[in-house]
Amino acid sequence: MSHDMDELMRRSDEIWEESILPSLSDFIGIKALSPLFEPKWNELGELDATIQLFCEWVDRQDIDGLNYSVHRIDNRSPVLLITIEGTGPGEVIFYSHLDKQPSKPELWSEGLGPLEAVRREPWLFGRGSVDDGYGGYLCIAAVKLLQESGKPHPKCSFLIETCEESGSFDLPPYLESLKEDLGNPDMIVVMDSGGPDYEHIWITEALRGLLSGTLSIKVSHEGIHSGTSGGSIPSSFRIARALLDRVEDSSTGEILIPEMHVDISQDLRDKAESLAKVVGDSLWEQLPTVESLSPVSPTTSEMIIGMNWQPSLCVIGADGIPSVQVAGNVLRTNTDLKLSFRIPPGIDAEKLEPILKHTLEANPPYGAEVVFSPDSSANGFHSPPLEGEVRSAITKSAMHFTGKPPLATWIGGTIPFMAMMQSRYPEAKFLCTGASGPGNNAHGPDEKLHIPSAKRLTAVLATTVAAISR
Repeated sequence: MSHDMDELMRRSDEIWEESILPSLSDFIGIKALSPLFEPKWNELGELDATIQLFCEWVDRQDIDGLNYSVHRIDNRSPVLLITIEGTGPGEVIFYSHLDKQPSKPELWSEGLGPLEAVRREPWLFGRGSVDDGYGGYLCIAAVKLLQESGKPHPKCSFLIETCEESGSFDLPPYLESLKEDLGNPDMIVVMDSGGPDYEHIWITEALRGLLSGTLSIKVSHEGIHSGTSGGSIPSSFRIARALLDRVEDSSTGEILIPEMHVDISQDLRDKAESLAKVVGDSLWEQLPTVESLSPVSPTTSEMIIGMNWQPSLCVIGADGIPSVQVAGNVLRTNTDLKLSFRIPPGIDAEKLEPILKHTLEANPPYGAEVVFSPDSSANGFHSPPLEGEVRSAITKSAMHFTGKPPLATWIGGTIPFMAMMQSRYPEAKFLCTGASGPGNNAHGPDEKLHIPSAKRLTAVLATTVAAISR
């Protein structure tokens, strides 16, 4: 059965304008920090509030065969499961999350803030707008389009968690307890991704993994006047520098732990060259760097390899260091650094934890107290290209709406769910896509959703899901 593409797009636009954007704006107003960032999440009830808000929206969609239930295991963050009975053969699992990263309101532009939805065409600003609040709305709307147009669709299960931004450490028990409900999917769809422009439909074929933790260095029990201690007691910050030199070459950024690397094949390098021809200099130009900054890699293709297939380290937080306004001439007792390693697909994050811990803790300089405490890890993801009816449906709808074929890309970020599901359902197809792109600034100030891309992707997803039932 062919689709009336223009009618799908017209209805997608209506649903977004009349229904999704108002509810998504309310979602932005809920802080809903992920459990790793808010230990009192259960007391605050904000994660539950996001689920309640979304369920209220679902209730208004008048979708046949829909049921939902909220699941709680022990003290873990809640999971929402929605099922829609199929009107055709096949099964699809859709994934999204409702928890958010923290934000500093003072860093947002004038008139904007993390908890205030602001529309400035073509964007909807607010924390969680693109990561990943819109995802569940988009996927439900895609099935609604199929029901309205009378097209058969497979059984659809929507797994919506509230721990993704913490590495999904609460999710595995739910996957086990809900395995009968989730069935045996033909395809798994994730909307927590995107691509390097808004002109194409992008399909993510690879994601890096993640390993993070806190490196703590302590040299004294109380602060000491730097005139008295400087030159006798080693600075905890200098020791931290020395320890970081064990894992990263500070002059190049190369990670020095062999177990974090994979062999980069000529096929991967050829794909990077092809992708570089599409995105050109825009990959670097879209980044909000200072004007004088130069990239780590000299070419776009090498930058793409570096961002997706090589490990990297970011120091994303620090304790024990006062702000410059209140810093006194004191040798501080300790320096604590939050380290975040991105690791290539194919690396076992769990096996890396003891290697990294030993590398950082062994034989500490000057006998300082050094502890590395891992807190979150997730494996990367790599899937084969989509083929058959699904590929044909995506290509046809992408060409209709953009005039360009869909393109494959890699994303340097991490979606822990993808590796978990790939290990459970190795025969399933994976469609990882989304409306994120240049300037969306997920996790940062001025996070925003590109509304036209989300509307277009809703129609594309509808045709793709229908292809499973053919």
